[in-house]
Amino acid sequence: MRILHILNHTNRLNGHVHAAVDLACAQSKLGHAVCVASGGGDFDALLHRNNVETVVINHHRKPVNLLKSSFALRSHVAAWKADIVHAHMMTSAVLAWPICKFAGIPLITTVHNEFEKSAILMGLGTRVIAVSGAVGASMRKRGIPASKLRVVLNGTIGSMRFEDRNRVPVALHAPSILYVGGLHPRKGLPDLFKAFDIAYAQHPEARLYVVGEGPFRKAYEEMVGQMDCATAVSFLGAKEDPFAWMAGADIFVLPSHADPAPLVLSEAREARCAVIGTSVDGIPQLLEAGAAGILVPPEDPGALAAVLCDLLDSPARIEEWKDKSQLRIEHLTIDRVARETMDVYGAALSPMSKTAAAAA
Repeated sequence: MRILHILNHTNRLNGHVHAAVDLACAQSKLGHAVCVASGGGDFDALLHRNNVETVVINHHRKPVNLLKSSFALRSHVAAWKADIVHAHMMTSAVLAWPICKFAGIPLITTVHNEFEKSAILMGLGTRVIAVSGAVGASMRKRGIPASKLRVVLNGTIGSMRFEDRNRVPVALHAPSILYVGGLHPRKGLPDLFKAFDIAYAQHPEARLYVVGEGPFRKAYEEMVGQMDCATAVSFLGAKEDPFAWMAGADIFVLPSHADPAPLVLSEAREARCAVIGTSVDGIPQLLEAGAAGILVPPEDPGALAAVLCDLLDSPARIEEWKDKSQLRIEHLTIDRVARETMDVYGAALSPMSKTAAAAA
């Protein structure tokens, strides 16, 4: 099958980019012809090493630029003879929809950021992939027909992005608590800081490490600076691959207020952390409804502090939850994501087409 993925760019530290790049490489490994049309970026060299072609399609949201990009994309779709076009962001879907309609090619869209109002535009797809069951339910409430929707839960294990990763754990001060992600309000970091401040009063030996960057870093550093736990919190900045920090951590915390299906939970479980996540969006599904990680209410620092103290009270309890993180870990592979996505493609193609028959 000839698959054309469209996304705004291929730069690191963007969840939808990581998911799209992982999928493209996995599909190529399965023997399909794959191309990524984007504004380009960090992962282009990785894509080429994995036999994925790339073409530059500028996604800057200016009318003249989008018109030029539409013509360029139309020419590429025709010349490359795509069987499937897969759009990963709103601008990509809007660019691709009329082209696919005119050419009679199925358009697949993936809803990565369901919390954005513009996510409704992903309903333009012939099939719409939701990255978790919660995202699928939300999109149905927003008017996307159930007949169009398919759920393919995110997973990262086996990703070609990590083929040369350093798996040697970083030495962290134990007991260590780790957060990895963007530094912005949706991720709920102030809740984690307040919770850690409470836990630190009972466990002054504990340390909190924050890996990531974002527009609120300075504000968060100032906030922590006013707390009793200030000397026990380290802001480490962004890491190209934070797995070594996860491998060195005892407890991983994701205190999000909204998170469709965070890839970082797959990585934290692969690193065998004891995981705590909020019971929002796709987090419960990624933590096996609380069987592979502890779920706490969002925006509730007191509840999070209680769980942290419970774990810090007992090293054996931390080890117990590290073991539990491995429950059904094989379900979080990129190979499973790729095969389920190929099933969606097959259903979207005309039953009479030769490509559909070959896919079947």
